[in-house]
Amino acid sequence: MTFTIVGRCKRTGHLGIGIATSSPAVMSRCVHVSRDGAVAFQSVPDPRLGALGLRLVNEGWWPQKVADELVAMDKWSGKRQIGIVNADGHCAAFTGKSNVEWAGHIVGRDHVAMGNVLAGPEVAIAISEEFLAGSKLDLEDRLLRAIEAGRDAGGQAEGQTSAGLLVYGRETYSRCDLRVDVSEEPVKELRRIYDWYKPVIPYYVGRAKNAMVPRIKDFLKKEGVKREFGKPVPVTRGPGVLKRGGKK
Repeated sequence: MTFTIVGRCKRTGHLGIGIATSSPAVMSRCVHVSRDGAVAFQSVPDPRLGALGLRLVNEGWWPQKVADELVAMDKWSGKRQIGIVNADGHCAAFTGKSNVEWAGHIVGRDHVAMGNVLAGPEVAIAISEEFLAGSKLDLEDRLLRAIEAGRDAGGQAEGQTSAGLLVYGRETYSRCDLRVDVSEEPVKELRRIYDWYKPVIPYYVGRAKNAMVPRIKDFLKKEGVKREFGKPVPVTRGPGVLKRGGKK
C-alpha cells in the first residue's frame, strides 16, 4: 500500500527515504535511516526486521546480503517489500510474490524506487526518473520530488493518507525528519511543511554542535526569511490551579 524512494546523494553522501501510503503514520513502521544506510521495509512491515536490516548495513554488510538474510529468516517474506541503499551507493531490493498488484521495484544508480498496490509500473518509473533528474538538488528536494512524481503518475488507486521524509548527513542525528500522519492529501501537506522547514535545516544541524547560536527567529530574520509561528495561547486559571510561587 506504499510507494517509496530510497536514495543517496553521490555529491554529499547524504542518505534518505521519501514515502507515501494509503495507511496512517507510515513513518512509524517502514522507514529506517542512518548516516551509513537507508532501509525501507514495507507492504506488511515488521519494524523489528527493518531495524535489524539497518543495523546490518551499519555494520558494513553488503545490501544484497542484508536483503537475502531478511528474506531467509522471515516466514512471511512473500508479503514484504525491501529497499536498501548504503553509504557507498550500493543498492538492493526485494518484492515478495504475495504483494498486492501492482507491486515491484527499480534498482538504479544510488536509489531504489518501489511500491505496492500501485496504479501501475509507471508509478515506480516516474519516481526513479525524477530522482535521477534532480542530481544537482539537495537530497531532501530530490526525494520529495520523486514522491510527488509517483503521486502524479497515479500513486495508489485508493489514495494516500500519510507521507514522510527522513534524511541523514554525516552526523549521527537526522538532517530532516518530517511526517504527515493523517491527511486527505499527505504529499501536498508534506510539501507545505518541507518548504516552510527547508531554510532551518542547516540551523538545526549546527545548533547541536554550538549551543550559542541565536534563536531560530533571529536566525531567520538575519537570513531575510519570513515565517509565521504559532500564536500564544491565553492562560486561564480556574479553581484549584496553582499560581506562581506554588500558592492557589
